[in-house]
Amino acid sequence: LQLMSIVWLKALHIFFMLAWMAGLFYLPRLFVYHAGTDDKNVHAQFCIMERRLWWFVTPFAVLTAVFGFGLIMTYGYAWFAASIWLHIKLTLLIGLYAYHFYLFKLLRDFADNKNSHSTKFYRILNEAPVLVILTIVILAVVKPI
Repeated sequence: LQLMSIVWLKALHIFFMLAWMAGLFYLPRLFVYHAGTDDKNVHAQFCIMERRLWWFVTPFAVLTAVFGFGLIMTYGYAWFAASIWLHIKLTLLIGLYAYHFYLFKLLRDFADNKNSHSTKFYRILNEAPVLVILTIVILAVVKPI
């Protein structure tokens, strides 16, 4: 990764982050509709869609981290130590990765017929990461700290 230029690392980091975020926004939306059905055939179809989506976007989450780590390594330790904005961003990212794996737990609950949440819960869950992602983007682009 050190041989790769910073602009390529940034481009790939941003691309995989966008692909990952698309999945993080869509999966809880599927949960909204899944929680609202009692039809066994529809339930089975949602289980397939949710599982495939989670496994489709999980590599994007991994690649987002790989290219982000590549950027940190390329910029170096002194830059990392001085970049307070990045420490906050990384803390928020830990929360997003926890959210990502929490969605997997919910996916498994649906697959095991153990969902205990309402459509309203999933609507809120679907909207929750928006402010976190906005904050991360502002930290990365504006670097206010």
